[in-house]
Amino acid sequence: MTKSIVFAICILITLGVFSYTAFRIFRFFKLTKAYPVKDWGKRFVVMMKVAFGQTKIFRRPTLGLMHALVWWGFIIILIGSVEMIIDGLAGTERVLSVLGPVYDIITSLGDVFALIILLLIFAFLFRRLFMHIKRFSGVEMKHISHMDANFALSLIGLLMISLLGMNTFYIIYTHSAGHEIVGLFPVSTYIAGFFGELSPQQSFLWHEINWWSHILWIFVFANVLPYSKHFHVFMSVPNVFLSRLEPLGYLPNMPEITDEVKLMMDPNAAFADPPPEEEGQINRFGVLDAEDVTWKNYLDSLACTECGRCTAVCPANITGKLLSPRKIMMDLRARMKEKGPGLVKDKNYNDERSLIRSYISEEELWACTTCNACAQECPVNINHPSLIMDMRRYLVMEESAAPGELNAMFTNIENNGAPWQFSPEDRMLWAEGLEVPLMADLQAAGKTPEYLLWIGSAGAFDDRYKKVSKEFVKVLNHLKVDYAVLGTEEVDSGDVARRAGNEMLFQMQSLMIIETMNMYGVKKVLTACPHDYNTFKNEYPDLGGNFEVIHHSQFLSELIKKGKLKLNANGLAGKKITFHDPCYLGRANGEYKAPRVVVSAVEGSTMIEMKRNKSFALCCGAGGGQMFKEAEKGDKEVFLERIEDVIECKADIVATACPFCMVMMTDGIKYKNREEDMKNYDIVELVSIGMGI
Repeated sequence: MTKSIVFAICILITLGVFSYTAFRIFRFFKLTKAYPVKDWGKRFVVMMKVAFGQTKIFRRPTLGLMHALVWWGFIIILIGSVEMIIDGLAGTERVLSVLGPVYDIITSLGDVFALIILLLIFAFLFRRLFMHIKRFSGVEMKHISHMDANFALSLIGLLMISLLGMNTFYIIYTHSAGHEIVGLFPVSTYIAGFFGELSPQQSFLWHEINWWSHILWIFVFANVLPYSKHFHVFMSVPNVFLSRLEPLGYLPNMPEITDEVKLMMDPNAAFADPPPEEEGQINRFGVLDAEDVTWKNYLDSLACTECGRCTAVCPANITGKLLSPRKIMMDLRARMKEKGPGLVKDKNYNDERSLIRSYISEEELWACTTCNACAQECPVNINHPSLIMDMRRYLVMEESAAPGELNAMFTNIENNGAPWQFSPEDRMLWAEGLEVPLMADLQAAGKTPEYLLWIGSAGAFDDRYKKVSKEFVKVLNHLKVDYAVLGTEEVDSGDVARRAGNEMLFQMQSLMIIETMNMYGVKKVLTACPHDYNTFKNEYPDLGGNFEVIHHSQFLSELIKKGKLKLNANGLAGKKITFHDPCYLGRANGEYKAPRVVVSAVEGSTMIEMKRNKSFALCCGAGGGQMFKEAEKGDKEVFLERIEDVIECKADIVATACPFCMVMMTDGIKYKNREEDMKNYDIVELVSIGMGI
């Protein structure tokens, strides 16, 4: 009875402290913005795959297995911990033994996993203390961060030692007392053999010491976690369950901007009653401070494991720039901890500091290429780019604080319908000498083509990519594909404006394009630009633009599979070709196979892979508006890091399927003085060469 009373007091203290912590954190959640949650069935599947199946962790197989074993072991051992709590309160002994053979399985797995986890904890501590792993360092990883990790790992080690000790002395005591052992303990039975003969009193005492040590360490662990990086033990499963279900390339729409744009485009809307504002509400576009984020952003920050996998694959960080996706999450968590208590007391509280600038510099935000490598790698499905984009939106729309080159690009899109200073009337100059049908002409003739061929700003104005547009049209004409272009009616899709934070300009462009496409009855859009492909496919539906969108790699690969395209060598015989995955085709939309089908179809050539390929591919460095501005200070340009991958694999040709990638790879080849022995072709140029047209 005394044991149960003492145990009940310990439980009450534990729950009291934990409840205080949980209430404190819950109040911070109430300060944040809404985040819609739906599709519960899909979320359950994602949770089972990513959280319990550890699929993200297994992207690095060896370390993934080590971490997964610890995680799965914790789940098994948790069952034993529940049993200990029941026994402690009720005064019973191994109450779950009523499960019979199932109990034997649980206890044997728990015993084995305790040893496995203990050994792996030693391995993890060794890695942290002696191996100097790069991703464990960074400006955000202060001494206390390392102490926190080492303390948590040590605590887990003590939990496993006390568990094995409890099981070992249970076996010794039960055996010496002549009782039947309940459960199976393969590891502890072996360990028990080293203790010789102990009296029932001695073995019982040691069992009790280990029993109390184990359960009290659990109580301590539970209350230490919320103040530790290992809070993800609690938060990772709900964070994965509540993670974004949209493709990585998708950026959430801003309905308040949509209302503003529609008001500008429809004068009659000016007479509508404006939506009521809440008292004290700050109508701020984007994120300036912690209270501007969604509750999901804040949950992401709490679930962050600080593992550094995101930062390790960030092209900006790899090339020596300040941006670290891990730091973004850690900074949000720290800022809420700093400002949250004041906001709880007074919603208008202002400490003259903010998340932007006080924690995260503008230089960090503008270094992001929005390649989504960080989100791809995160084991708990944190989406760093969406938060970075919201902070860019604030800088652009609230402060007009974009870099000068981006402001010039915005102006060009507004005035010329393209990011460069070209006249809109020159948009079809690339097609001189070619037969290219126009949507307007076909509509006048009462016809609607199967495809709208979207040329894009780069395809119309960039000198190198105009050649790609020409070759694509030659292929389409040769195959007698039913298509047409908008010609001078085409304007920039707005993708680069959105990624650069100018949501207003993006939506103005989008709504104009959607209106034009709907006027022509467009159903299918065919484009060679992954950025436009992603925007049309994933983001235009939010604004009422619902089209079937096809990237030219998908279109060409289907023709090859159906036997309608056969590519001869025609000068490509013996060439080694590697393919650079565009971020907005690959990671953003999961398309890795189609372009490789095209490259592999070239007779006489050999396709080879770079060391970083497919979902592990490195960005070319042009995304997120980087194409139109000077890169932030670093050790090297991202495109140079990438072209070095091409050189390392000894490719003769680097194939691309994106206008931005084309520019960057071409620049890389020139910078490395490899123009004589290395070429850069778009995949449709390979098709054109292979067809001999």
